Amino acid sequence: MANVYSVTKIVGTSETSIEKAIETAIETASKTLKNLDWFEVVETRGFIKGGKVAYYQVSLEIGFRYEKA
Repeated sequence: MANVYSVTKIVGTSETSIEKAIETAIETASKTLKNLDWFEVVETRGFIKGGKVAYYQVSLEIGFRYEKA
C-alpha cells in the first residue's frame, strides 16, 4: 500500500536531557498533527549558563502520513 508523507521541522528543549527534548517535541507535535510515523534528529545543541549546561535543544524532522480520501 503506497503512502504519502509530509515532513516538518520542530525544535524541542529540555533542562535535563537530549532524550527529554525529543520526547517533549514529539508529544507536543502529536497534539496537533495526526499520523506521526517517524522522526530524525537533524541538529543538537545546548546553552551554557554559569559554566554549566542550562538546557538542551534538539531539531527534529517529523514525518506524518496523509490520510487517504
